[in-house]
Amino acid sequence: MGGVVIDVDFDRAFHAWQPRSKLSFSEIRRTFRTDDFYRSHERGEISAWQYYDHLSALLQLERDYDYIEAGWNAIYVGEISETIAMLQTARSVIPCFAFTNTNSAHAVTWRRLFPSVVQSFDGVFASHEIGLRKPERSAFDYVARAIGISPESIVFFDDLAENVQGAADAGFRGVHVRGPRDVRIALQSFGCAL
Repeated sequence: MGGVVIDVDFDRAFHAWQPRSKLSFSEIRRTFRTDDFYRSHERGEISAWQYYDHLSALLQLERDYDYIEAGWNAIYVGEISETIAMLQTARSVIPCFAFTNTNSAHAVTWRRLFPSVVQSFDGVFASHEIGLRKPERSAFDYVARAIGISPESIVFFDDLAENVQGAADAGFRGVHVRGPRDVRIALQSFGCAL
């Protein structure tokens, strides 16, 4: 979802948190990372509150769960309308599924903010619900089994190179997305008229 059909910007969270942190904006940005807590949260192995406790300690934030969650959900900028239009055209001839690394708070937020994006897919695989996340091989194997399509017949789009590589390692055809143009070129190369 994020970076392909929904524009996200983590700086928005950092700006939201900074007034209640002992760290400056640049220190928050430098300190925040995709660590074991982040990955566990995205697999649904820990609760949002456990992750917020971790963020509070890591970023020297006041321990106010509502405040931390509001900042956490501030990352969403808007729909990437050009890509969504291509998705809807492609979906008229091929099945389209979303596979997103996410967590319970973010999933509630993007489902509420962008219902038309969610409805543009035949289904959504959310990491916190399936207990697996990209770029883990088991995550891609799970998705291929669930939709009943052989990996080599699946085209996978992602904004992170490591996830594209993980998909390729699982036999998918991976496309690194830096913008809608990459989606268009890939769909056209696979014979999808846009």
